[in-house]
Amino acid sequence: MTRFVVLAVFVIAIASSVAVRAADPSGRWAAVFMTQVGEQAYTYEFVVKGTSLTGIAKGSLTGETKISDGKIDGDSFTFTENATYMGMMISFTYTGKMTAADTIELTRTIMDIPEKATAKRAK
Repeated sequence: MTRFVVLAVFVIAIASSVAVRAADPSGRWAAVFMTQVGEQAYTYEFVVKGTSLTGIAKGSLTGETKISDGKIDGDSFTFTENATYMGMMISFTYTGKMTAADTIELTRTIMDIPEKATAKRAK
């Protein structure tokens, strides 16, 4: 009976660590959004500390901006990108969900218009 309990605890611990690792968006990611002003290529550099997400977003039309207000909840997260486009400040609100260790489904909203992209981990 004791061996069974030890084995069960070991299996649960391994499964938990794999689930946590698979849901970690830390690192570099690439995505392409189809928008009203054309295709926008992005790279993201995510940094996770506890339940906080920070980093940098680099857009082909908006340049480099810091990620703010980032929060992690399991395999889902949210953050804001405050960028400049044609001299105007614009704010993108993002939601993301890790669907695999190297894939994130992103939705960003600007002026109530949602835009979707699949981000892949950059190697």
